[in-house]
Amino acid sequence: MKKGTESRPHIGIFGRRNNGKSSIINRLSGQEIAIVSDFAGTTTDPVKKNMEIGGIGPVILIDTAGIDDEGELGEKRIAKSLAVIPTIDLALLIITSNSFGEFEENLILNFQKNDVPFIVIHNKSDLVKVSSELKSRLESEFNTKVLDFSCINRSDHSILIQQIRHSIPESAYKSTSMLGDLISYGDIVLLITPIDDEAPEGRLILPQVQTIRDVLDNDGITIVVKEREAEQALKQMIRPPKLVVTDSQVFLKADAMIPENIMLTSFSILLARQRGDFSNYLKGTPQIAKLKDGDRILLLESCTHHVSCDDIGRIKIPRWLTQYTGKQLHYDVVSGLSQLNRDIHDYALLIQCGGCVITRKQIINRLKPAVDAGIPVTNYGMAIAWAHGIYQRAVQPFTKMEINNEEYL
Repeated sequence: MKKGTESRPHIGIFGRRNNGKSSIINRLSGQEIAIVSDFAGTTTDPVKKNMEIGGIGPVILIDTAGIDDEGELGEKRIAKSLAVIPTIDLALLIITSNSFGEFEENLILNFQKNDVPFIVIHNKSDLVKVSSELKSRLESEFNTKVLDFSCINRSDHSILIQQIRHSIPESAYKSTSMLGDLISYGDIVLLITPIDDEAPEGRLILPQVQTIRDVLDNDGITIVVKEREAEQALKQMIRPPKLVVTDSQVFLKADAMIPENIMLTSFSILLARQRGDFSNYLKGTPQIAKLKDGDRILLLESCTHHVSCDDIGRIKIPRWLTQYTGKQLHYDVVSGLSQLNRDIHDYALLIQCGGCVITRKQIINRLKPAVDAGIPVTNYGMAIAWAHGIYQRAVQPFTKMEINNEEYL
């Protein structure tokens, strides 16, 4: 899957073996991308498929293994299916022959735990229709919609698409502006974008591209420079920029050259505000000053990438935090949405990257175990700003909060 498509809304399809989950995903996508068989347990690992839904846009459908799978391998398949739930924006729960029991109830508990809306689909309705008693009970008890569905009935397909549009949260496919409330028509936004070993050949990284587009969408003027040319660009401007956005790794240089009356932040903090758990980042970041010898820190990357000798998450952030705290700290890194190798309570702090290639829902649920456990969470850019002593300036464009640094010294 191409980088960036993971930020599309995710729709997961769940149910028992041989309930027709793969047939439904094929019907929705219009392609035979999931294996259909009369034998139960054909689907093993979750299968993803891109498709377009009118009124929503591009989405990712995820076909999962049967929740009633058996044996040692079956348990592993079930675990992989359940691991999908925190990453999705809508669930389709497939039942047949009016069969609804413990398997389905446990799935619904997982949906509710992860704040995932769901639709119950009674499949193979051409053979057996959903009973009025079951439909009424499920809709009343779980406050959801129950649809009869048959893959051979075209009108059922249209009704299901319509219900998906109605049920999926708008926040899953309608992005809020990164800086639309900070700039007005004709305002200049200066972007400082270092070109180093981590920069992709011949193009900008995704957060920089997203920021440029957001400025254009809000009728602003974008000027893009490397850090070496930023000061010269400022001198040549007829009027100063309304906002300067810098790559986090040159925060200190940007802070020194940008006048204090000009707002300054980073690409990572823009993303933190747009799609991260920003309120908990604001609470968690100052806890960096309270780290102790032996504390373990978890860095969460949203994508897998080539690791260079100057990798921002694996090399630079650990170095800066160790220099700032003067403590002996331990660091773990987890890429993508992989499972953690340690219990969440082993960590004193979680640091999430900007998350440019995953959804807000995925970031929120990724951090939820730590938030629920009272473990501080922060973001790459905010942690870097704190370690460099420019945190207050970096978050000031987005909040009027007063930071009493003395409390954390």
